[in-house]
Parts: sequence; C-alpha cells; structure tokens
Amino acid sequence: MRIIAFIDEGEAIRKILQHLGEPIAPPKLAPARGPPLWEAAGQGDADPLAQPIPEVEFDQRIAW
Repeated sequence: MRIIAFIDEGEAIRKILQHLGEPIAPPKLAPARGPPLWEAAGQGDADPLAQPIPEVEFDQRIAW
C-alpha cells in the first residue's frame, strides 16, 4: 500500500465525509474505568495475571 494523497484541509475533509455518509464530529470519549475488583470476583490471593489451565491437551512442539 502506498500513500498517493494527503488531505489536510478541514473543509475538504468535511465534504468527503458528508459525501460518504460518515459522521463529521468525533465520537464522545467515555470516562476511564478502574481496575477490576479481584476480591469481588472471588479471586482473593490468586495471581490476576495467571492464565487458566486449558481444558484440552495440545502439542506445543514446533514442526519443521
């Protein structure tokens, strides 16, 4: 892929977006969320970054 044009004029961009039926105004930002409450989820002392043990056995060897 190669850039063949760069449009930096606001009015031209608005006209293109209107022609395509796209919104002109940017979406509203949602407020930031806090971290998950591990204690509330029943995880307690468990490592929150640990991945669960998979339910199926799979081969992790690399085939050449």
